[in-house]
Amino acid sequence: MADNSALASTTGSTGLADSSIFDSKVAETSKENLCIRSASCVEEEMPQIETRVILVQESGKQEELIKALKTINIMEVPVIKIKESCPGKSDEKLIKSIVNMDIKLPFVKMESVDEVKSLDSPEFENVFIVMDFQDSVFNELYKADCRVIGPPVVLNCAEKGEPLPFACRPLYCTSMMNLVLCFTGFRKKEELVRLVTLVHHMGGVIRKDFNSKVTHLVANSTQGEKFRVAVSLGTPIMKPEWIYKAWERRDEQDFCASVDDFRNEFKVPPFQDCILSFLGFSDEEKTNMEEMTKMQGGNYLPVGDERCTHLIVEENIVKELPFEPSKKLYVVKQEWFWGSIQMDARAGETMYLYEKANTPELKKSVSLLSLNTPNSNRKRRRLKETLAQLSREADLSPFPPQTPKSCTKSKNSTPVPSKQSARWQVAKELYQTESNYVNILTTIIQLFQVPLEEEGQRGGPILAPEEIKTIFGSIPDILDVHTKIKDDLEDLIVNWDESESIGDIFLKYSKDLVKIYPPFVNFFEMSKETIIKCEKQKPRFHAFLKINQAKPECGRQSLVELLIRPVQRLPSVALLLNDLKKHTSEENPDKSTLEKAIGSLKEVMTHINEDKRKTEAQKQIFDVVYEVDGCPANLLSSHRSLVQRVETISLGELPCDRGEQVTLFLFNDCLEIARKRHKVIGTFRSPPGHTRPPASLKHIHLMPLSQIKKVLDIRETEDCHNAFALLVRPPTEQANVLLSFQMTSEELPKENWLKMLCRHVANTICKADAENLIYTADPESFEVNTKDMDSTLSRASRAIKKTSKKVTRAFSFSKTPKRALRRALMTSQSSAEGRSPSSNEKHVMSRLASTSSLAGIPSPSLVSLPAFFERRSHTLSRSTTHLI
Repeated sequence: MADNSALASTTGSTGLADSSIFDSKVAETSKENLCIRSASCVEEEMPQIETRVILVQESGKQEELIKALKTINIMEVPVIKIKESCPGKSDEKLIKSIVNMDIKLPFVKMESVDEVKSLDSPEFENVFIVMDFQDSVFNELYKADCRVIGPPVVLNCAEKGEPLPFACRPLYCTSMMNLVLCFTGFRKKEELVRLVTLVHHMGGVIRKDFNSKVTHLVANSTQGEKFRVAVSLGTPIMKPEWIYKAWERRDEQDFCASVDDFRNEFKVPPFQDCILSFLGFSDEEKTNMEEMTKMQGGNYLPVGDERCTHLIVEENIVKELPFEPSKKLYVVKQEWFWGSIQMDARAGETMYLYEKANTPELKKSVSLLSLNTPNSNRKRRRLKETLAQLSREADLSPFPPQTPKSCTKSKNSTPVPSKQSARWQVAKELYQTESNYVNILTTIIQLFQVPLEEEGQRGGPILAPEEIKTIFGSIPDILDVHTKIKDDLEDLIVNWDESESIGDIFLKYSKDLVKIYPPFVNFFEMSKETIIKCEKQKPRFHAFLKINQAKPECGRQSLVELLIRPVQRLPSVALLLNDLKKHTSEENPDKSTLEKAIGSLKEVMTHINEDKRKTEAQKQIFDVVYEVDGCPANLLSSHRSLVQRVETISLGELPCDRGEQVTLFLFNDCLEIARKRHKVIGTFRSPPGHTRPPASLKHIHLMPLSQIKKVLDIRETEDCHNAFALLVRPPTEQANVLLSFQMTSEELPKENWLKMLCRHVANTICKADAENLIYTADPESFEVNTKDMDSTLSRASRAIKKTSKKVTRAFSFSKTPKRALRRALMTSQSSAEGRSPSSNEKHVMSRLASTSSLAGIPSPSLVSLPAFFERRSHTLSRSTTHLI
């Protein structure tokens, strides 16, 4: 059919125009070929004509079709007019309007094509209804430039009560009405002509060049400029099969080819025509990515195969490629892989090209910070500087600094009191953890929730609104309250005074905490299950999570790991407030306020956890309490759970003497340190009367994980094996304390243990980058070694130290029984008077002399014993002070 139908006519028979070609051809039509008239003149001179419907052959026998035609009275016809904008000027404008044309009754039936000429009349606009657009009758009508429609058009208009549409091209159905298609990648002209014809038969419009008006791109290849533009604009990219399948369903009433359920079956998958290979991933990750590749229309081959089109590289692990890639091979980061799945189209490779890192590693070994020198004083000084530097780095937040609401206050300008009190230290830690917590909540909302709720996502919504609501729940409300708490704490820290009340801040928001936390915590398991289910069932959501998890804001943590922070935050705050209360004097008015604040938090946690308590986790904690002699009662808590038990040997003077067997109990928010008891005495009975075995361990210290600033992974050497250290900063101390251990547990690798420890430390202090807590260090840098730890000489040395302690305790004035003390004084007096001791007194003195020789000290006179005890007690108290 001719596409350039007359837009207007002076004599003219119709004055009609095809709406499908109006937008593309009206600008190309010169005004000289048009009749320039005013609107009123055109309306006056337009002939009064009617539409005559002609039923061809089989269509005249369809009762349903005839019945539908009787309900349609008019046909809408577009009319193009040219109107002068102002009288007397040559400036005209085109006006497109719709004219209703009456349909003449009764209908005409036609049995043969020969009747076409006899039906041609200037008084009527003939519209032929043909049952089959592939038979000879249709071809003859098409060649004669007749207007042809199919039965589905009539039935659809009758059902919806709409006028009959006007069409210059044959129109069988309206399943592609209002769709604008563009084609790319087709080399066979016959195939392209066939597809274009079918699109026109279904009411679609074709554009040769791709532009913003194109609604769908039909691609036979993933190469080319049109494909790239369609990806950038988020235009759906379809396979040719989409058109063929839509044509097969042409007789279905109300069928639309653009509905999501049908269209998604024929979208070009992201990895069509791609053969991928993967480098630097674990076996589990590689298997997962290979499965995703198959699901998304691609294939995969081993690294180095010449047929591969893309090499996906884990840029955080791979520092250098094992071969020189060809020019045809795209070497891209893993973000390209997940980004393509998320946007449901092959992403542009140029934005994700892998480049070899020329810069040195960001993390340097701690050994580079120390100097190898035989001078012990210099080594100690260097060690102190190293610990100080690690401590400063430990205080850095992984999140970019945020501008406070008030321009006059800033976290970086926090005044430091001349003498940092323990109360100020805990208050500062409370503010820092609160600030980190707010940053993590902000990351959850801005990085995950907002993009998922955003309208107009490429490829459609990733998740349904109800799924988003289930996952994130009341996170925005929690962020709002904790932002206010953080701001109040910031004001307090900036304008610090010992009399400032921290408890009032939490009492102020206690009602809000009761309101917002239970809905989230109680439905956290449902939120977690929703994430896991959607990740398995929806590849785009899985890719969305993978992309965000790799971003620095997340610290390589998953969404589930980030969402568990609100579950852990209130218990963490309660611990810090309890610590703050310990360092608050009785006369300080904040003492009672803190007790009320702690009580309010416990009330919230009790309300939350009453349905969340896990019997098995509590049983494990009770077992620890009964196994460790002197274990603090506050270890028992509904929110606490045992994570891991590790057997170690102490390598330094803290937390106990070198060579002592130490057991570390890692809980989700604290670390219980206990040593093996030298002698087990007595039994312990559990209520209700069951006899338990004697406690085999002795409590040393219950350390909150927030006090651990760094975890040192000691390198393996000949003199040092399976060792690690903890850099600890108690709130009551100005200096750092180093605790070093050697692992003796064979079932748990040291690397796994350190990662597990750092993860829970990061959870406690609300930091996302747990990996930054681990530092690799040379044993010489911290004077750590495991040499001769199991030798006979080492065991003998430890036995001497234990004996020395016993001697010190035996002559301690605070622990020695009065009878033994009186006997010692009598012995001292008799020796001073020059008389020989009795046989019993000789026996006592010989035992003391032998014990002293074992301890490696001269036989002590009773005059020198108090001085020795004083020195030893000072050393022990100083060590305890550093630890506690």
